[in-house]
Amino acid sequence: MSGLGGLNKSPNGVGLGLVQLQLPVVETKDDLLKQTEKVCDMVRKAKRFAAPIDLVVFPEYMLHGLSMDMNEEIMCRMDGPEVEQLQTVCAENNIWGCFSIMEYNPDGNPYNTGLIINHTGKITLKYRKLHPWVPVEPWEPGDMGLPVCEGPNGSTLGLAICHDGMFPEVSRELAYKGADIILRTAGYTRPIRHSWRITNQANAFCNLAYTASVAMCGSDGTNDSMGEGMIVGFDGVPLVEGSDRPDDLITGEVRPDLVLEARRNWAVENNIYQLGHRGYVAVKGGITDAPYTYMQDLQSGSYHLPWENEIVHKDGQAYGYDAPRKK
Repeated sequence: MSGLGGLNKSPNGVGLGLVQLQLPVVETKDDLLKQTEKVCDMVRKAKRFAAPIDLVVFPEYMLHGLSMDMNEEIMCRMDGPEVEQLQTVCAENNIWGCFSIMEYNPDGNPYNTGLIINHTGKITLKYRKLHPWVPVEPWEPGDMGLPVCEGPNGSTLGLAICHDGMFPEVSRELAYKGADIILRTAGYTRPIRHSWRITNQANAFCNLAYTASVAMCGSDGTNDSMGEGMIVGFDGVPLVEGSDRPDDLITGEVRPDLVLEARRNWAVENNIYQLGHRGYVAVKGGITDAPYTYMQDLQSGSYHLPWENEIVHKDGQAYGYDAPRKK
């Protein structure tokens, strides 16, 4: 159930609006300012929409497009005018927003940064994409971990940017920290459609969480983004599926209270609990170890695949980037 796309909101519900934003071409500071105003206009549209939307979610690359241009002139700063405008429009319209910026980094390549801003204009979550989509993306890997924050109507929000959602560990980390709604923002193009859908469903089911995901949409003359906004229930079943229409607003209602009910009461397939309580029928409380070699190796800094020495692409030079400057 999604309340007929969010038209009928329950007392415990959170109304979501996913914006399949038209893929822009942004080359100058003036382009960036115009695109920021367009995003603000879409926030206002979401507030005027018939469905009672609490949180409006924009895709990755909403301000910058898919050019991968690292021109300092069009990078954003946390104290810059673009972020200030996003804070102001949320406060003026009494609505939460999830946004994407390419953040200036004085010590290296820019960060791919996600922000959640509450209905008073306060930034309640900031995170930098952990796993840039290498070797295509040039962004500095994130250094802020995976935070969660309080969301509207008692929810707890987590955010996974695009490729981060392909790693089951990312959504598991967000759920482990309490997220009952996991947002995923992307710039993906059509070849990723199937992977997008199955990972959005798996991330929901494996963690007993709602996932709400949206990509850029339409063409910039070179790239064709797919849109594909979707909301998936905590049992892994899609509740709302979008289209490939640019600037479409996909809406639906989710129920964080039902997530908590499932997390408390499910026995079979309560996987996020059972991961850390192996075999609790046979062993009181279950075994709470970490029997997974890759976890141990990541922790010790010795992660190494059996075929690692045969990997072809280990930097971005095949995609036109210089060799990495940092070690």
